[in-house]
Amino acid sequence: MKTDSAHFAAALPFWLSLVFVPLVFAAAAWGGWWLALIPLYGIGMITVLDYITGLNLENPDTETPVTELFWYRLITLIWLPVQLVLIFGTLWWVMRTDHLAVHELILLFYGIGVATGAVGIVYAHELLHQKNRVERWLGDLMLASVLYSHFRSEHLQVHHRYVGTPRDPVTARYNEGFWRFFLRVLTSCPGSAWRAEVAMLRRKGLGPWHRSNPFWLYAGLQAGFLALAFGIGGWVGLALFVWQAFIAILHLEITNYIEHYGLTRRHLGEGRYEHVLPRHSWNAAHRASNWLLINLQRHSDHHYKPDRRFPLLQTYSDEEAPQLPLGYPAMVALAVVPPFWRRVMNPRVRAWRKQFYPDISDWSAYKAGTTPMPRGAA
Repeated sequence: MKTDSAHFAAALPFWLSLVFVPLVFAAAAWGGWWLALIPLYGIGMITVLDYITGLNLENPDTETPVTELFWYRLITLIWLPVQLVLIFGTLWWVMRTDHLAVHELILLFYGIGVATGAVGIVYAHELLHQKNRVERWLGDLMLASVLYSHFRSEHLQVHHRYVGTPRDPVTARYNEGFWRFFLRVLTSCPGSAWRAEVAMLRRKGLGPWHRSNPFWLYAGLQAGFLALAFGIGGWVGLALFVWQAFIAILHLEITNYIEHYGLTRRHLGEGRYEHVLPRHSWNAAHRASNWLLINLQRHSDHHYKPDRRFPLLQTYSDEEAPQLPLGYPAMVALAVVPPFWRRVMNPRVRAWRKQFYPDISDWSAYKAGTTPMPRGAA
């Protein structure tokens, strides 16, 4: 049995997210080239570390008791105050100093958005999947601080239920470029989340305007953060806060785009689909980016077993799940240039189809993801 110090040492690499804190503070203090260090760390340095550290193909014991996961869980529990300091502490500082030019302020809060999106929303995602009420509250507050509270409803009630089908807005369609995907998600997901909550209330015999509808909580929390930003920095402070939120949302949706691009579940007829399997998510075993993203890249297992905490998520072989060629940070850079993305990923999607669904020869009707799938199609 491992000692507590051994558990701490094993969990410590998952605390790489804290490197963002001194980088943001240095950028806020000195501006200039320091501003480039935040995105360079999140994408460039982590990708270099992926190359150096290689793949992690080991799987932890899924029966590990939660008491042995304390040091892993702690980083997700303390991130909310860290994130609030990054956003509002930095906002307070720059509103009371005049050493940063306008373009430097924009770049600074772009960098903060990288941290609140690539880390904050990922941690919120982990917390929202837990049954513990405190953890779910922390997740709600993190999402509200980037103005994306409806993600909780959409992710838990829509995405996990309909992933890999035309009914899931955030399953990226084959040949769909990221920017088209992003616009579609921004316009469709809030309504999708609202309809899911209304349907749940209806099953309880309640109307859409009932106080238990979480959209009232979402609105209240987001309004509170908007008011705080305005109180600290006026209209400029409010604009910078909204800008970092937009960048955070952008990074979340690039991640969503990567996770399921071109993957579909077999339609069984009458609106039914096969059970979600590891093959319906892209898997990535790259060690360093999994440290930063708390094993989010073991996404095949997350969808297969959504209640597993991140330290226990499993990785899969090529025979069980499709593999990304690079970790998420590098794939993010690729995804924002659709021609490059298609050149790398479309052959992999076609290979996945041949491997897992060799009986399907005509996929042309399903590229847009808008046509209901007939029996025998995926």
